[in-house]
Amino acid sequence: MSLVSAKKLADYPLFIRLFFWKQRRTYGRVLDPGLLWGRSQWVFASVALLYGALNRSGSPIAPALRALVTVRVSQINHCAFCVDINSATLQKRGVGQDRIEALADWRGSALFSDDERLALAWAEAMTLNGVDEALRERVRARWSADEIVELTGLIAFQNLSSKFNAALDVPAQGFCRLPARETIGG
Repeated sequence: MSLVSAKKLADYPLFIRLFFWKQRRTYGRVLDPGLLWGRSQWVFASVALLYGALNRSGSPIAPALRALVTVRVSQINHCAFCVDINSATLQKRGVGQDRIEALADWRGSALFSDDERLALAWAEAMTLNGVDEALRERVRARWSADEIVELTGLIAFQNLSSKFNAALDVPAQGFCRLPARETIGG
C-alpha cells in the first residue's frame, strides 16, 4: 500500500484531470504515480514536461536503448511499478522476453550489444554513484555530447521517478508479466 493516497479525481486541477484522461486512453486506467505526483500541481507539471522532453520521438537515443536503461535503473531502485511499465515499453519497442529476463545480469549475458552494455554500465554507475573517469572516457568515445546529455538526463529522470515510486511503495499495475528474480545483478 502506498505511503500517500490519491485524492478524489474531482479534487485534481483540470489540466491534471486532462492528463489522466489521456492515461486512460493510453493505458486503460489512470496510473498510480500520476495520482501521487498530481497532489502537487507544480511538481506534476514539471515532471510531465521533463518526461515528455526525454521520451520524444526525436531523441538521438534509440527508443529500445532508452527503454533498456529505464528498466535497469528501475530494477536497481526496486521500483515495481517502473519495472512493470518500462518492461512493457521495452517489449513494444521490439526487445524479446529473453533479453528482458537477462537484463538484471546483463554482464553475464551475450544478448546485449556493445552500445547496450556501455549504456547499461553508464546507467548503473550513475544510479549507484560510481561514475569514474575511465567510464566517462568510454562514453565520450562512443556518443556525441548531445547524445550523452540525452542519455544522462534520461537516466537521472528514471532515478527520480523510480526512487519516488519505490519510496511511496507504488505497486506494479500489471503491464508486463515477468518472473520474480533478484534485481540488483551484476
